[in-house]
Amino acid sequence: MTLSDGRILLLKRDDRSAALMGGNKVRGLEWLLGGVRAGETVVTVGSSGSTHALATATYANALGARVVIVRWNQHMNAAATRVDARIKQLAHVLDMRNVVAAYAFAGVTRLKRRAHWIPAGGASWLGVLGHVNAGLELSEQIARGECDLPTSVFVPLGTGGTAAGLALRFRIAGVRTRVVAVRVVPRIVGRVGKVLKLAHSTASVIERVSSQRIPRVERDDVVVEQRFYGGAYGRPWPGTADDDAVLSAGVVLDDSYSRKAYAAAVARQNHGALLWLTFDGRLLQD
Repeated sequence: MTLSDGRILLLKRDDRSAALMGGNKVRGLEWLLGGVRAGETVVTVGSSGSTHALATATYANALGARVVIVRWNQHMNAAATRVDARIKQLAHVLDMRNVVAAYAFAGVTRLKRRAHWIPAGGASWLGVLGHVNAGLELSEQIARGECDLPTSVFVPLGTGGTAAGLALRFRIAGVRTRVVAVRVVPRIVGRVGKVLKLAHSTASVIERVSSQRIPRVERDDVVVEQRFYGGAYGRPWPGTADDDAVLSAGVVLDDSYSRKAYAAAVARQNHGALLWLTFDGRLLQD
């Protein structure tokens, strides 16, 4: 995609990662839902417009499972409103007053129903394996000559699984591609320490299974971009001068995640940047 100043911004179209619903959450769910069978129950948590919650409901339903989603409120935007409506069509929804109450109720529900537990955002070592695979997919595309190796990859930072998996893949590959994690959640959630912890735990698992030494993600491999949060999860970020470039590329951004990552990629003014498009724009289509 060509920006107004002539720079090229690479796009990783993860919005096309699957047919039922694309986006980054599908990567982790490929692993997290692996043991789910028809008739079983899946429990997860998220905000009222959580794309993770919707992806979990979509793919657990496809497996014939029942889905319970325990939620808390967020600032609602156009995408979040559409996501909320679709979640209610696919899952049993329990709305709580705050995050603490949601986790507490989800824990009780999980034990009572002997349900499969999917952590918020799919952020666990098992879910991160899906994002390591996503980084491998990018490496294969580079090897085929479809694009150059990016110097930096911009990705929204929520629960941190995507950033952790990509950073780990780049470290394993021995390339100096830096992950720029654009914070879209409160600081207590979107922390570089959490990203590193997820990456390290995933590396440890791969190491035990493969019996091969796996390098660890280092602090300089991940940069947290703080400027585009907007003051609240889901609160829109103003458009950029390059919004026409997005439209001409046929890309649909959402206000909770991808628009903020895009704004950060444009503002950095560096060459060799790649935007990891995590939102499936079909969610905003009738």
